[in-house]
Amino acid sequence: MKCLLLSRYTRLGPSSRVRSYQYLPYLEAHGIHVSVAPLLGDSYIRNLYAGRRKNWGAILGSYYRRIKHLLKSRRFDLVWMEYELLPWLPAWSECLLAFLRIPYVVDYDDAIFHRYDLHQNFLVRASLGHKIDAVMRRATLVIAGNHYLADRALQARAKRVEVLPTVVDLDRYHLTARTNKPVFSVGWIGSPVTIHYLASLHPALSKACAGGKMRMILVGSGPIELPSVPTEVRAWSEETEVASIRDFDVGVMPLPDDPWAHGKCGYKLVQYMACALPAVASPVGMNRQIIKENVNGLLAATEEDWVRALSHLRDNPRLCETMGRAGRATVEERYCLQVTAPRLLTLLRETANRSN
Repeated sequence: MKCLLLSRYTRLGPSSRVRSYQYLPYLEAHGIHVSVAPLLGDSYIRNLYAGRRKNWGAILGSYYRRIKHLLKSRRFDLVWMEYELLPWLPAWSECLLAFLRIPYVVDYDDAIFHRYDLHQNFLVRASLGHKIDAVMRRATLVIAGNHYLADRALQARAKRVEVLPTVVDLDRYHLTARTNKPVFSVGWIGSPVTIHYLASLHPALSKACAGGKMRMILVGSGPIELPSVPTEVRAWSEETEVASIRDFDVGVMPLPDDPWAHGKCGYKLVQYMACALPAVASPVGMNRQIIKENVNGLLAATEEDWVRALSHLRDNPRLCETMGRAGRATVEERYCLQVTAPRLLTLLRETANRSN
């Protein structure tokens, strides 16, 4: 079976890396030969994270290459795409695939439809507000990272919708013995694009760190100022991210209660739990599903909740250990590649076979 993967990014893009690329060795080993054609290259991600201006010439070149790959799509049994084919353009390409009866699977781990239907510009809302609905409706299969995204696909009258959570590969997350440290480390992993979620936690962190027994470790955030919060900022890399997370004592995932946040798939929480860490998160969207309150983590809605939760874990190392073990069990049961890869394999095969 031959599959054309039209991902949004290269491996530097978190969504592409965890939603598709990490599955490729398993799929190849089981007879699905995947040709990968990302839309945007490494330079796009690096410029984005560095806050540099977009290179529109390079982006236009990316669109040209994407169209060339589309013209070759009939050579494959299945097209597997991330989000959409050509961002900021109508769903003409997806309509063409459907017209030519080329089956395609589309994957969502984010509420990308809100980029259009909640855009501040009326013209964008009017012309593209229903674009992703059209992409979903014409897909042979929609794979969603959570139920919020799946519900949108169902509302769009998608033919088939399956929920497949965002997961980690347990072979990369080996457990190691933890050592006692004089300062309790609260950790966060992400990118410069998502650091604004953590900035909202600054008042609570300031209070929690006031006694000098707590600090922050930020991985992938880029430069950030958190006055009165002792902070260590580390660069992210795929090779070092697990080792960095292991240096946390607790992982955090603050989110606002808004439509975008409900599309998040809780990957940070899964990473923390895979390292046997307790997690503290806002009670929003997928966070509520992953965290079992007082079992593998804590939910915090207000500033006082956050201060209380972090201080409680700092003062109770045995509780951290117990929650960490429970979190690891949660990941082993539901949120790991070892569980979801066979299911994805079946979904892709079924989709290609039904279309043939």
